[in-house]
Amino acid sequence: MSLFETEAVPRTRRRFGLGFLALASVSMLGLVALPTPYVIERPGPTFDLLAQTDGQSVISIEGAKVYPTEGELHLLTVSIVGNRNATPSWLELGMAWLDPSQSVIPIDQVFPANQTVEQSEAESTALMEISQQDAIAAALLELGYEVPGRVYISQVNTGSPASKKLVASDFVVAIDSVKVSTVEQLRELVAKYDGQKPLTVTVLRNGSQFDYEITPVKDDTGAWRLGIIVGYKYDFPIQVKLELADVGGPSGGLMFALAVIDKLTPGDLTSKNIIAGTGTISPTGAVGPIGGIQQKMFSAVREGATLFFAPKSNCDEVIGHVPEGLTVIAVESLDDSLSALTAVKNQNYSSLPTCSAN
Repeated sequence: MSLFETEAVPRTRRRFGLGFLALASVSMLGLVALPTPYVIERPGPTFDLLAQTDGQSVISIEGAKVYPTEGELHLLTVSIVGNRNATPSWLELGMAWLDPSQSVIPIDQVFPANQTVEQSEAESTALMEISQQDAIAAALLELGYEVPGRVYISQVNTGSPASKKLVASDFVVAIDSVKVSTVEQLRELVAKYDGQKPLTVTVLRNGSQFDYEITPVKDDTGAWRLGIIVGYKYDFPIQVKLELADVGGPSGGLMFALAVIDKLTPGDLTSKNIIAGTGTISPTGAVGPIGGIQQKMFSAVREGATLFFAPKSNCDEVIGHVPEGLTVIAVESLDDSLSALTAVKNQNYSSLPTCSAN
């Protein structure tokens, strides 16, 4: 009897241990398989805008003298792991948390709840096209060219107030009979909507003018929206083509503008350095904030860059996260960027504007 009892206890414990291990394994597998409300940002591909891809220049210009360039100007991207159709697993999220080059962010920040993945991608493409046009305009205006432009619609969101009324390529003429000449003015007129009768939106389409009554709706931030993406259609005095496929979003504007200026001016804008950067740009040369700046700094280091242009408005995300060997130059305008490049040429690095905790 004594022998039987002393053997029974270990067997019971072994069975309990094996059962607990099996239960833990199943739970872990279930946790890994569960959908998550996050996506991962990680360093994406980079593109030297002064180089060639597949034997063709990334930037080609006709109608003006083009000068040889040296050095490199890198446009940086961020890769997104996951979307609403397939989110990263909890295991992938945990590994990303431990990697300083990656960030875990709520999925709504990248893929709004009221948009499909296809709509988000289409919007990103439209924003890139607008960014390229604005960058060319900013560069040419900086160089003294006249660049007339009109406000046009690049995309109408499906199911939005403007859907089935306005169409992409319409020129916006007026809102409630007030003439529209800039994108900022259009946004201000829509923002003033009082919630009463619909707005009358006047557009020019194929040479004919049309009026549409459209009632704006509020977005997640409480701002009134028509559901359109707008930009400028410019009458450029010279032809500038930017050949860059599979890249979306507006954050390449600053680097596009610098590369166009480098090609249209004698000398070497980069002083033979490998320079990377990011930032939106307006036609007047104002540099705006972007997302994923920490990942882009790691991309810059990966490509051998030692200098990195960042929007000053992103400095709160830069401080404390700069990879070793990288100098971040904080800018608010195209003029700031050109002045910084002059300082680099003169090796006056102490005068470079940087992000400060003060």
